[in-house]
Amino acid sequence: MNTFLFLADFDIMAFLQGDSFIAALKSLGLAILVWMIGSIVIGQVVKAIANGMEKAKLDASLRPFLVSMLGTLLKILLMLAVASTLGMEVTSFVAILSAAAFAVGMALQGGLANFAGGVMILVFKPFKIGDVITSQGYTGVVKEIQIFNTILGTPDNQVIILPNGPVSNGPIQNITTEATRRVDMVFGIGYGDDIQKAKEVINEVLNSCEQIIDRSKAVVVVTGLGDSSVDFAVRVWTKTADYWGVHAYVHENIKIAFDKNNIGIPYPTMDLNVLKQD
Repeated sequence: MNTFLFLADFDIMAFLQGDSFIAALKSLGLAILVWMIGSIVIGQVVKAIANGMEKAKLDASLRPFLVSMLGTLLKILLMLAVASTLGMEVTSFVAILSAAAFAVGMALQGGLANFAGGVMILVFKPFKIGDVITSQGYTGVVKEIQIFNTILGTPDNQVIILPNGPVSNGPIQNITTEATRRVDMVFGIGYGDDIQKAKEVINEVLNSCEQIIDRSKAVVVVTGLGDSSVDFAVRVWTKTADYWGVHAYVHENIKIAFDKNNIGIPYPTMDLNVLKQD
C-alpha cells in the first residue's frame, strides 16, 4: 500500500529536472565515454603487445593464448573503472563479479575443462602451430591454439574447431613432428606371374623416385598369399613433406611398369554359369 502511495506521489518531471537526475546522466555519459576510450586503448595495447611478441619470436603456439588472456584481463579492469565512474564501490563490484564468475563457472564446467586443456597443451606441447595432427577423428594443420579451442585447417580449406579439453585428454597423432616418415604400400600380382621379375620391376620404380631417401632401407617382400593374389609389402622412407608425393608416384609407376612387363594385378571376378532346363 505504501509503495502505491509513493508511486502516486512521485513527480517524474521534478525528478527529471532535479540535480540527482542530471548527476546520474553525467555519470552515465562519463561511464560510456570511459568504456569507448578504454576499449580503443585496449585494442591498441593488445595489438602492440602481439606485434612485440612476434618480433621477439615468442613461441607461435603461445602468442594467441597470451594475447587472449591479456585482452580478457584488461577488459575486466575496464569494467571496474566503469563501475567506479558510476559511483559503485569497487570492492562490492568485485564481489558481485566473483559470484557471477563462480556461478557461470559451475554452469559451464566444460568451458573450464577446455581452459585447463589449453594450458596443458601449451605447457607439454604435444603439437605446435603448423603441425599436422589427427585428434577427435579430424586431421588438419594446426592454425591456432586459443584459450578454449584449437583451430585446424583441412586440405580442402575447411576450418575445424576442436575444444581443448577433449583434445588434451584424448589421443593425439602428430603426423609432422618427425622429419621423415615411412611409406607403407601393398601390391598384388597374379599366381601365374614371376615373383622375382615383379620384385625387380618394383625396385626399378623405387630407384627412379628421387624423393625416396636412403634406398638401402627400402623393403620389398612377399607378405601374403591371398585368395587371388600374391601380396608384396613395399616400405620406403621419405621426408615428411614428400609423403603423399612418394605414395602417388610409386603407385602410378608400378602400375605402368607392371603393364609393360605383362605382370597382372588381380581383381575380383565372378563366373556366371547359365543352366538350360529342358
